[in-house]
Amino acid sequence: MLPRCAVILLVLLKLGHAQYEHLGYPPGYPDPEQEQYTAPQLAPDTPRIQLRLAGDKRKHNEGRVEVFYNGEWGTVCDDDFTIHAAQVVCRELGYLEAISWSPSSKYGKGEGPIWFDNLHCTGKEKTLALCPSNGIGVSDCKHSEDVGVVCSDKRIPGFKFVNTLPNHVENLDIQVEDVRIRAILSSYRKRIPVTEGYVEVKDGGKWKQICNAEWTQFNSRVICGMFGFPGERKYNARVYKMFARRRKPTYWDYSVNCTGNEAHLSSCKLGQATALKSNETCSGGLPVVVSCVPGRAFAPTPMTGFRKAFRQEQPLVRLRGGAIVGEGRVEVLKNGEWGTICDDNWNLLSATVVCRELGFGTAKEALSGGRLGQGMGPVHMNEVVCSGFEKSITECFFNKEAVDCSHEEDAAVRCNVPAMGFQERLRLSGGRNPYEGRVEVLMEKNGSLVWGTVCSEGWGTMEAMVVCRQLGLGFASNAFQETWYWPGEVSADAVVMSGVRCSGTEMSLSHCLHHGHHLSCSKGGGRNAAGVSCSETAPDLVLNPQVVEQTTYMEDRPMFMLQCAYEENCLSSTSSQVPANSYRRLLRFSSQIHNNGQSDFRPKAGRHSWVWHDCHRHYHSMEVFTIYDLFSLNGTKVAEGHKASFCLEDSECDEGIEKRYECANFGEQGITVGCWDTYRHDIDCQWIDITELKPGDYIFQIIINPNYEVPESDYSNNIMKCRCRYDGHRVWMYSCHNGGSLSTETEQTFPGLLNNQVTHR
Repeated sequence: MLPRCAVILLVLLKLGHAQYEHLGYPPGYPDPEQEQYTAPQLAPDTPRIQLRLAGDKRKHNEGRVEVFYNGEWGTVCDDDFTIHAAQVVCRELGYLEAISWSPSSKYGKGEGPIWFDNLHCTGKEKTLALCPSNGIGVSDCKHSEDVGVVCSDKRIPGFKFVNTLPNHVENLDIQVEDVRIRAILSSYRKRIPVTEGYVEVKDGGKWKQICNAEWTQFNSRVICGMFGFPGERKYNARVYKMFARRRKPTYWDYSVNCTGNEAHLSSCKLGQATALKSNETCSGGLPVVVSCVPGRAFAPTPMTGFRKAFRQEQPLVRLRGGAIVGEGRVEVLKNGEWGTICDDNWNLLSATVVCRELGFGTAKEALSGGRLGQGMGPVHMNEVVCSGFEKSITECFFNKEAVDCSHEEDAAVRCNVPAMGFQERLRLSGGRNPYEGRVEVLMEKNGSLVWGTVCSEGWGTMEAMVVCRQLGLGFASNAFQETWYWPGEVSADAVVMSGVRCSGTEMSLSHCLHHGHHLSCSKGGGRNAAGVSCSETAPDLVLNPQVVEQTTYMEDRPMFMLQCAYEENCLSSTSSQVPANSYRRLLRFSSQIHNNGQSDFRPKAGRHSWVWHDCHRHYHSMEVFTIYDLFSLNGTKVAEGHKASFCLEDSECDEGIEKRYECANFGEQGITVGCWDTYRHDIDCQWIDITELKPGDYIFQIIINPNYEVPESDYSNNIMKCRCRYDGHRVWMYSCHNGGSLSTETEQTFPGLLNNQVTHR
């Protein structure tokens, strides 16, 4: 009986683990044990080949499979190709595993012979040449059938590059287990991020230096870009000469040959074999050193870095909708208006130009298909082609015509950013999976570093957003002020951080306002400590400004027809002192609120707390969803709409998307991705009471989700403003636009709030 119980428990444990396996292992969670690499022992009659990933890449670890054989590069046909064959390709290149494969020349058509056709791999072969096929060079395919693969980011531990074709070194791409910049001088060892030091490659499980005999500035540019730095600079070579004499370097077998526009070292060519002297020093005499220039937000000196990072200037390019620093949808400023880039031809070269322009390194990934949310406004650029050396994406060749492009094709980037070590000073504890838990921070106390909790007083969505960003876990999905159901580390129960207030854009919780050493937390830590749950995706609500502009009108309505609205405080305060037969003048309009994000917008409150509204004859799931205001030109509020709450539902959806939410019959509430919720101009409370308003020019403003009750990927576009002219008899609404859609100069001509980031804090 006992052995059977043990087996059942083991199965349940494995199933429980499998439930969250797709989430991966964020920092702080141990990875499963990996097998160590052993170099393949090939029979003498096995064809000697080398592989590379080429073509229109969007990540360095993907591309068209190309095979070097008989002195010539060729491709592989997609006939009978499977994930097992992709596994052999990726393992041969030193990646841990294959993620996917693509037929029909997804990465562009290759050139030269098609070396393999009808491959039948098991996935265990040590080289693609050992898989059964028609025979090397025997194929009836065209290059329109060239196959591509996507490999994992992780490399095989202990991987060693074995060159089976010593006479063709200049044709081969670099394949090593890992690369790093190792700080050598004591002044740089203390700095974060590390910007200067030896370039070292890990090959065969050992770190080795590179001989500087054939090293170029282009190589330095690529290395710096990989580690999140936009450029390189000169360094003091004399100091490193002295260091190299004292401590003998261990050199890698090869030199490096980059053109300078590569996004990753693995795309560079292998240089000639290193010529070592008898005393094992290289002919150039020294290990390669790079010195990189960090972007403004990552400057090592805290004060200068802070000043530079927040210097006000008008950039031509920005990222929107990304969860972490250095990622987002690419938007460009043209004619005073922000717009997007169509993803036709979008690749790592163009994405890298964007990343460097914004002060990051090379691009980690070029994303297409609106993967980081859809933008609003015009599509400014299409079919972008860059050399990789442009100072700005606006200098690249592009097609101004974007007739066939919609926001479903918005291009985005993920950039390499410097390792700041922020995630090592924060952890989530006690959660059911790695994406949730009690927030625990590492703080200095009495001269030593201790883990402790964060006071939950005032803890909300903005603070949770910063935690999830700091840990690289995406967006916040919930902020918790009680965590008794998540037993964290008992030794970390004490509060070490209180009074936390974040704007939501900080890279680390320590950058937010907080009490410092003088803690104040009446609730205490432990079960009342702050907690979060994170998600890789978030909704993004955007109001359609054209609909507001087109549907605005004025109506005089008698008080006896406004009884329900009066009870819901939808009229100005003076309405309580007027007779029932008097009239109220109402500025009416429709609101059409789109969800352009990556996940559904769902109310924070559970069904049990929804409130029934007689006026609208349905339940409202959010107490405050929109605020309607009218300002004078000097920014003084002159009228307000008192719009308290909403029922959230899908009124209409983009083609191919089904409605999921409706208010009727106590239905589920929310707004699906790709759908919109329309509140028509003719329903109660969809107005501003302007009965006492004097004729003149005003600014009309709507804010969605003003209290940040529900996390979104971008709050800056939750505000919409219009110019409004009222002559006492008629009203005009014009120049309606969303927050952040215009240049800073144009936006400053509109008083009131610049964006939703600064409201209600």
